[in-house]
Amino acid sequence: MTRTLSLPSYAAAAMLALWLPALGHAQSTGGSAAAPARLPSLAEVRQLAEMHLTLSAVHDSADARAAQAKNKTPDAQLELAKQKREAVSRVIKERGLTDEEYQRLRFLVSSNAELRAQFDSIVGKLTGAPVPGRVVAAAARGFVPAAQLPAGLVGTHIGHVTTSYVDTPEKAGLLVVAFAEAAVASQHATLATRTPTDLAAMKLHAGHVLHALDPSLQATGPGKGFGLRKAAGGVAQHIELAAKESGASGNVKIHATHIATAARGTLSRVDQAVALIAQIQAATDAKAAASLIAQLASLCSQLTSGADSNADGRVDWGNGEGGLQQADEHVKLMMAGERRPG
Repeated sequence: MTRTLSLPSYAAAAMLALWLPALGHAQSTGGSAAAPARLPSLAEVRQLAEMHLTLSAVHDSADARAAQAKNKTPDAQLELAKQKREAVSRVIKERGLTDEEYQRLRFLVSSNAELRAQFDSIVGKLTGAPVPGRVVAAAARGFVPAAQLPAGLVGTHIGHVTTSYVDTPEKAGLLVVAFAEAAVASQHATLATRTPTDLAAMKLHAGHVLHALDPSLQATGPGKGFGLRKAAGGVAQHIELAAKESGASGNVKIHATHIATAARGTLSRVDQAVALIAQIQAATDAKAAASLIAQLASLCSQLTSGADSNADGRVDWGNGEGGLQQADEHVKLMMAGERRPG
């Protein structure tokens, strides 16, 4: 059964533009005497919007399978790529279109402001998400506007990190969610340090930290319900998927390594923090717990800032030093390197 995505309409529209084939421009500029193309009807725009959401699910499902450890062999990757192409072709064919007709329809809708507005409105109705222009995205650490993303699946995967991801709270990017969960963890670790003689209070806040780190270990708390562990792991996974796409530039490949490494540095600190929390929750003495809480607070502050482990005066993305801040810095460097002149 095909899974239907609940994408924000601005994300779906952005992904439509990202998938726009370069050949589409050639179709519109192939000859000086070419007749104007017939514009798609409202029914055809609706058909494209429905296909777009279905194909988004196909791509996400295929990419998730390709990222599984058991499918890392070259033969498995080739087979999965073949299955994805076949699934995409099947969806297009089921809608009564040829590949050429589908590509032409995408180009026309993507390059015409009125048709694009119709597309956005239809996607909004299908997903329940707001239409672009009616809301202003809040400034958040790790966020990159969809319009700044590179073209194709490279931009789609980067967008999962920075812009929008289907499974996260409010469909935010994975890095944005990681920053939010890290902030909750650090806040409650700090609150725990303020009650060094109250064992129950320290355990309460330690539980709140655990919920922000991994809600599968602590079901309730003040976090987003997604967890830093899952968010940071997703950052590493999807930025590496972007780098593996055939259209990835050298700039993307270099910074993807930096971003993924910094995200995994954060994951290492999550593991350390979870181990400390287990000791805190098992403690029977407030003094012993307070000592562990002090370590936890320091570690939680490093989830975002990273740590200058080699005392060279700076925090690097590698050598186990990097945190979410270093991942975000290299996202910005990567996006600057992809920016088109003019």
